[in-house]
Amino acid sequence: MIYGIGHDLVECSRIKGSLEKLGDRFKNKIYTQVEQDYCNQFKLNDYLHYAARFAAKEAFSKAIGTGLRDGFKFTEVGVENQKSGQPKIVLSGSMLDKYGHLKAHLTMSHSETNAVAIVILEHND
Repeated sequence: MIYGIGHDLVECSRIKGSLEKLGDRFKNKIYTQVEQDYCNQFKLNDYLHYAARFAAKEAFSKAIGTGLRDGFKFTEVGVENQKSGQPKIVLSGSMLDKYGHLKAHLTMSHSETNAVAIVILEHND
C-alpha cells in the first residue's frame, strides 16, 4: 500500500551558487559523506549531482508528509547508488527510527539547468 509520494524540481544554478558561496558548510549541513564522495568525483559538474540529491531529499520530505519540518534532517536522508547505478534512499538516526519501516522507491534525473526526483513510499508489508 502506498504511504506517500513526493516530487521535487531544483534549479541546478541555485545549488551551484550555494556550493560556491558556502562550500563545505553547505555540503556538511545537507549531504552525507557518502553523497559528498560520490558528487565530488564529477569535478566540473558536481553541482548537477548535488542538485539531484537535494531534490531527492525534498521529495522524500514531501512523501513522508512533513516537508522540511517536524524533525526532518537532511543528513539522515541519504542517496546512494546500487552497483547497477540505481539510486536508493538510505536513512539513518531519527529518520530511520521514524520511517525505516517504509520501502522507498527513488528516481532522479538532471539536465544542465534542472534536477528532478520522485519518491514513492510504501508500507513494507
